[in-house]
Amino acid sequence: MSRKNKLIEHFLKMPADFHYNEAVKLLGLYGFEEINKGKTSGSRVRFQNKDGIPIMLHKPHPSGIMKRYQLRQIKEILEL
Repeated sequence: MSRKNKLIEHFLKMPADFHYNEAVKLLGLYGFEEINKGKTSGSRVRFQNKDGIPIMLHKPHPSGIMKRYQLRQIKEILEL
């Protein structure tokens, strides 16, 4: 099984330890890129694909572990 498939499978389990960096990789697999708003954006992060579909997240800190509602939001938008 490829790393991509392992990441997707891990995400679909909605684990309590899914890290922000894993989410960035996952969104990248589906064509989403992080939109940089500069230094003033703080922990708010926006991802957008070529069709203009946005995903707004708060970058979790200090641990980097994503909240369950954020995983559900990503899953709903990606339609997995």
